[in-house]
Amino acid sequence: MTGTKVSDHVLRRLREWGVEYVFAYPGDGINGLLAAWGRAGDRPRFIQSRHEEMSAFQAVGYAKFSGRVGVCAATSGPGAIHLLNGLYDAKLDHVPVVALVGQTDRSAMGGSYQQEVDLATLYKDVASDYCVTVTVPEQFPNAIDRAVRTAYARRTVTAVIVPADVQELDYSPPEHAFKMVPSSLGIADYAPVPSDTDLERAAEVLNAGEKVAVLIGQGARGARPEVERLADVLGAGVAKALLGKDALPDDLPYVTGSIGLLGTRPSYELMRDCDTLLVIGSSFPYTQFMPEFDQARAVQIDIDPHMIGLRYPFEVQLVGDAGDTLRRLLPRLHRKSSRDWRETVEKNTARWWEVMERRASVGADPVNPEYVFHALDPLLPDNAMITADSGSAANWYARHLRMRGTMRGSLSGTLATMGPAVPYAIGAKFAHPDRPVIALVGDGAMQMNGMMELVTAAKYRSEWSDPRFVVAVLNNHDLNQVTWEMRAMSGAPQFEESQAIPDLPYADIARCLGLDGTRVEKPKQVEAAWRNALAAELPFLIDFRTDPAVPPIPPHATLDQIQAAAASVLKGDSDRAAMVRQGFLAKVQELMPVGHHRGGDGHDGGSRKRQ
Repeated sequence: MTGTKVSDHVLRRLREWGVEYVFAYPGDGINGLLAAWGRAGDRPRFIQSRHEEMSAFQAVGYAKFSGRVGVCAATSGPGAIHLLNGLYDAKLDHVPVVALVGQTDRSAMGGSYQQEVDLATLYKDVASDYCVTVTVPEQFPNAIDRAVRTAYARRTVTAVIVPADVQELDYSPPEHAFKMVPSSLGIADYAPVPSDTDLERAAEVLNAGEKVAVLIGQGARGARPEVERLADVLGAGVAKALLGKDALPDDLPYVTGSIGLLGTRPSYELMRDCDTLLVIGSSFPYTQFMPEFDQARAVQIDIDPHMIGLRYPFEVQLVGDAGDTLRRLLPRLHRKSSRDWRETVEKNTARWWEVMERRASVGADPVNPEYVFHALDPLLPDNAMITADSGSAANWYARHLRMRGTMRGSLSGTLATMGPAVPYAIGAKFAHPDRPVIALVGDGAMQMNGMMELVTAAKYRSEWSDPRFVVAVLNNHDLNQVTWEMRAMSGAPQFEESQAIPDLPYADIARCLGLDGTRVEKPKQVEAAWRNALAAELPFLIDFRTDPAVPPIPPHATLDQIQAAAASVLKGDSDRAAMVRQGFLAKVQELMPVGHHRGGDGHDGGSRKRQ
C-alpha cells in the first residue's frame, strides 16, 4: 500500500469492478484523480467531453447500450452542477450511473469558499439511493463498492463526493475495529419471481380474456422469446412503450409499435378495444392511452416492487424478472382457439404501415421529415444502434423506424430532455465500437448540445473498429415540437421570437472538424445521402432541410385538435398555408381506403411555394 493515494485506490477499485471508461471533464476539484489517472496509465479510460452535462449523457448512453454501469466524473461546484441534467436522465429512465464528484478541501468547507456548493444537499434527490461524502481514507473501498452495487441493484444514480485534499491523502484501508466498515467486490445475480398463488391468479385473468393487449417496456428486453410465445398463445397484440421500442422486433405482424402521444394508430386501437391488459417491464405514465379503467382486467409484471401497481388498477401484480416470471406463467396459459382478435390487430398494423408510407410520400417544402425517416428504415443495418433526441425527431423515430435483428435504440424517455442524442451515440460507440450508430437530432437540440460533441466524435473516432457514426440533423429553423404543441394545445400561432432558430451550415462545420457530411435540399437526394453516410469511413453528418409544416398529428387526433391548429393559422401563423395543407394531407392518409395511393411517388416533386 506504500505510496498509494486515495485517488489511486479509487481508480483501482473501479478497475476491479470492471469499469473500462469514465466519461469526464477535468477541473482542479479532481486534480488528485487526474494525477492518479496519469499514474495508472489512463485505466479506466478518461473520455473527455466538451461539457460535464455531455459526460453524464455519455455515461447514460454507455449504460443504456451496454447494460453495464456508466461512470462520470466532474470537478466541484460548477462541474458538479453541470452533471445534474444527465444524471436525472439516468434516474428517471432507471439506468445505473455512478458520479464521482470533487469538492473543496475539508478545511474550507463551511467557509463560503470559491466553488463551494453543498453537494450533499444538491445531490440528495438525484442520488437519493446512495450519496456519500468521503472525509477519511478508511471510507474506501466501501464508498465505491456501495455506489456501484446500488446503481446496479436499484437501476439508478449514485454519487461519491471526494474533497480535493482527501484525494491526496495516503490510502489506508478500514481496520478490524469498531466503526470501521469493511467491504467486498461484486453483486450476485438475482431474479425475484412471484409466488405460485399469484401466477395462478394472473393466468386466470389472462385465460378469461378474449381480446388480450400486451404493453412492454425496456424491462421486457431480456424476455423476447417469452413475450413472442405468450403473444402466440394468447393471440395478443403487443404495443411498446418508447423506451422498449427495441424490446421486440417490428417485423412481427402483431407488434403494433409505439404507444402514446408519439405512438401509432394500431397501438391506440389495441388499447381502445381490448378486454384484458398485460403490462411487462414498463412504467408508461400516460394513463389516457391505456384502456378505460372499467374496460379491461389487468395484470402487471415488474421487477421493482416500488414501481408495481402504478398507472392502472391492476387486478394482479407480479413482482419478478420478466423472463423468469413469463417462463413460470406460460405453462398455466391456455391457447386461445379464436384468432379473430389477432387478425384484427394484424390488419390494423398492416394498414398503419401503408399509412406511414403514404404520409412519407406527401410532397413538402423542401423535404418531408417523415420521408427522411421512412427512407432510412430499410437501409438500417440489422445491428444498428439508434439514438433520438427529444422534439419532433422523436415522433418520426417512434413511428417510421422498424426495429429488427439485434437493433438497439433509445432516447431520453421520462425526462425528455433536449440534447442527449449525440452524446448517447458516443457512449453507445464505446459500449459497442464494432457496431454502427445513428443519431437523429433536431436543429434545436443540435445547436444546444450536439455541435461540440462532434469534436468528441472526431477525437475518438480512430478507436472505433466500425467507423459508422452518423448524425442526421432535421434543419427546419424551428423548435418544431413546441411550435406544434402551441398550435394544437393552446390554439396559438407560432411565436417566432421563441421558436425560430438560425440556419447553420452543419455539414460544413462537420467537415471543418475533420468529419464528413452533406446537405440535402431535395427529396431525390435523401436515399443517396443515407447510403453514403452508412458507407463512410468517417463520422458523417447529414443536414436535412426539412419542412416545419409537416404536423406530428397524434394517433388519437380529434377534429377539435385539428381545428385548434387551424385556428392558430387564422391568428397569424407565419407558416399558415403550408401548415394547413400539410395537416390535412397527413390526416387524409389515415382516412384513405387500403390500397388507394395518391398519384406519383411524391419524392421527386419540386418545391412548393409557401403562401
